Amino acid sequence: QVQLVESGGGLVQAGGSLRLSCVVSGRTLTFAVIAWYRLAPGKQRELVASIASGDTTNYADSVKGRSTISRDLAKNTVYLQINGLKPEDTAVYYCNLHPLRGGGDYWGQGTQVTVSS
Repeated sequence: QVQLVESGGGLVQAGGSLRLSCVVSGRTLTFAVIAWYRLAPGKQRELVASIASGDTTNYADSVKGRSTISRDLAKNTVYLQINGLKPEDTAVYYCNLHPLRGGGDYWGQGTQVTVSS
């Protein structure tokens, strides 16, 4: 059974930083794209960043230059570091695993990030 568990969210002042973690159990991170999405009240779900085989990364324009997605294969964990947090970064952040060899996506339960101005 594949499970994704996010952590690291919280309340932070604008300009601060957070590192979100997504621990994956039940399978490895290989042959998969791992992504962070966020959902804010009244807004559509947004792809924040993703990381794939060979550590190929992709970022939304809204976080480009101030965020880093990385993975630790030994710990089966994906991280999202966001610096220079803004109130508009406030959202529930979800970890997603998309298998490259078929099968459905897996989602975590989400972690709340709240940025105060």
